[in-house]
Amino acid sequence: MRSFAGFEEAEAYPPVPGEQPSWVSVFRFSDIARLTGWLNSESRTALLEEVQPLLDEPPALEVLAGRTAGAEAVTAVISHSVRPGREDDYAHWQDRLHRAEERFPGFLGFESFAPVPGVQPHWVVMTRFDTREHLDNWLASDTRRKLLDEGRDCVVDFDVRTVKSAFGGWFRFGGGATEEGAPPNWKQAMCVLLALYPTVMALNLTVSRALSGAGLPGYLVLFVGNVLSVALLTWVLMPLVNRVFAAWLRTDVPRSSRASAAGALVIVLCYALSIAAFAVITR
Repeated sequence: MRSFAGFEEAEAYPPVPGEQPSWVSVFRFSDIARLTGWLNSESRTALLEEVQPLLDEPPALEVLAGRTAGAEAVTAVISHSVRPGREDDYAHWQDRLHRAEERFPGFLGFESFAPVPGVQPHWVVMTRFDTREHLDNWLASDTRRKLLDEGRDCVVDFDVRTVKSAFGGWFRFGGGATEEGAPPNWKQAMCVLLALYPTVMALNLTVSRALSGAGLPGYLVLFVGNVLSVALLTWVLMPLVNRVFAAWLRTDVPRSSRASAAGALVIVLCYALSIAAFAVITR
C-alpha cells in the first residue's frame, strides 16, 4: 500500500474493552481517486484473501472525504443507512442534531460525509469532543435520544465507533480509564518506536528465524511475530517506557519547551544505541 500513489499515512487502533470491540485501521490518501485505486487493486484483494481466515466477520469499510482534524480529540464515527428517497429529510435531521450537540460542553467539530458511489454506501458523521467524558455526555443525553427517535423515519440503522488518540491504551496515567491528559501523538509515537524496534528485531532473530527453519510459511511467521510484539508492548515494554519517561509524557506536569526537547533528544540517543547494538549482533 505504501508504494501506491497518493498514500499519506496509516494508523491502527486496538480494541478497547467495553468501548470499541473491533480493531480499526485508518488509511489516508491524498484524494478519493487514488484511494479508490488502492481499494480496487489486485494487491489489496490478495491481502484480504490472505487475512480472511483470521477474521470473525467481514471488515466494515467507511470512506471519508475531507480534511484531517488538526487538534487532538475524542471522535465518534457514526455511519447511517438512509432509506431511499429520504436523503433530504436525513440532511435536515442531521442539521438539527448538529445544532443541538454544538451547545454541549467540550464540542469541537462536526463533519458529515455523503456516500461515495461504488465505494461507500453509507452516510458517515464524525463528531469530536475534547474529552471522553464530554463525548459520553452528548451520546447519552436525553436531547440526542429524542432526536434519534425523530430520525427513525429516514434512518434504517446506524453504527457508532469511538476513535481515541493514536496509541490510547498504552498511555494512561493516574490509574484512570479516561484519556484526559494523554501526551501529544508525537511523544506517543517516539515512545512506541523506542519499544517497537528492539522488540521486532529480537523476535526476527529468534522466534521468526526458528519458525521459518521449522518450515512454517512466511505469512504465519509474520502473524505469530505480530501477536508476540503486541503482547510484549502492551503488558511489558510500554508500561516500562511509561514509568521511565513519565515526567516527560504527562501533560499535567508543567515543563518548558527546552525540557521537552531534552526528553526527545534522550529518546533519539536511545534509538542510536539500539541500532548500534543490533548492528553488532547481526554483523
